[in-house]
Amino acid sequence: MEALYERLAEAASGLSTDGGIRITARYEPVAGVGAPVAPPTVKVKQKDPATGREKDTDGPGHLFEDRWIGGESARVVLLDQRQSQANRCETALLEAVDQGEVLVPHLALHLTAEGRALRMTNLDAPHRSRDAYFRDATDESGTKFDDTALGRALRDAGTGDVRAFLASAPTDLVYGLWDSHRKRRVQLKVPRAYTSEMVGLHPLSGKRAAGRLDVWNFPGDTVELTADGWRPVEGTGKKGKGKTLKASAVGHGMIPPVEGLGGVTVRAIERNASLAPAGLRALRFGDAPREYVRAARALLAALALLGDRLAFAAPAVRLRSGCDLLLVSERIEWVGRGREGVAVTEPLELETAAQALELFAFARARAEEAGLVWAKEPVRLWPNVQVQQAIERSFRLEGIGEAEGE
Repeated sequence: MEALYERLAEAASGLSTDGGIRITARYEPVAGVGAPVAPPTVKVKQKDPATGREKDTDGPGHLFEDRWIGGESARVVLLDQRQSQANRCETALLEAVDQGEVLVPHLALHLTAEGRALRMTNLDAPHRSRDAYFRDATDESGTKFDDTALGRALRDAGTGDVRAFLASAPTDLVYGLWDSHRKRRVQLKVPRAYTSEMVGLHPLSGKRAAGRLDVWNFPGDTVELTADGWRPVEGTGKKGKGKTLKASAVGHGMIPPVEGLGGVTVRAIERNASLAPAGLRALRFGDAPREYVRAARALLAALALLGDRLAFAAPAVRLRSGCDLLLVSERIEWVGRGREGVAVTEPLELETAAQALELFAFARARAEEAGLVWAKEPVRLWPNVQVQQAIERSFRLEGIGEAEGE
């Protein structure tokens, strides 16, 4: 493991011919090749027949695009984008932290709402440690987080010194951050050093019938919302002043099956991930000594590899309902400076999560020897009064809402 660490440290400092690490994996549906899989559903744009311009629609759709695959143009469907793949790595890291398998410093916002104990960390917050939830948090004494010593250090960190993030929220430096919720003329941005995505090659779109069967044959197809909930509107009976809706909008009644968006079948499924040492070399650590900087970059590289192995080394992965995928092949390799127009590659032996945990532990020990101090416990925070009240309202039952769609 020491040899792998030293090579990783040299690459992260730009002192070797290694330009990156690539991971290429092939998957197939657990149900078998040719079985449909479910891409993420998004709001799509369509062309207006009258003007030829694209416009937003309320209809669901999938993300398709054309790419060069093996030197040939090919249609692909996006099964999991870079942001989502990073979130999967963060979730896997947080689970390992909770189970005591690894120590990774992080921020943790705790609260209780309607009897439920809730937690949000920078590993699952939308904008990581720079999220508005942490901006609007306080410490145990009630001091606004941004006004505490750590909060100020994170708030005032610039591209020339990211030691505050390394010590308290190191995953932010791996997966990227943008301090956009604090109105400053110069906002801190750190691009992600690790990327991954999954696509299906040569997709064919499917269809499905969507409807709703009411086993008790709910009478009538129209209801009126009232102060007490709702009431049926039968025949041509007199309607009140409340809003009139179809019964299906409040969860009752029949919906005849209609054609809906189905899954897709693909010829193959690929995951392509990479760790870019150039991104780690761009990180600056103020006036820290050279050994600290070298060890810090190597530690972040090991952290990126750990997140990938925890999330994707398993024999199968679930992206979402209807998208369970079996790993059929995987290649992890160093990518070096090219020769005669071809990148030089060499296998990197790091197949399992256990191996990645060992590498990370070794890298952490070296970083601590170089002067890095990591807290043994997360930074505990609490929401301010406004956030607490807003979250409590979101968990409170207040009447009957309308269905978003069937």
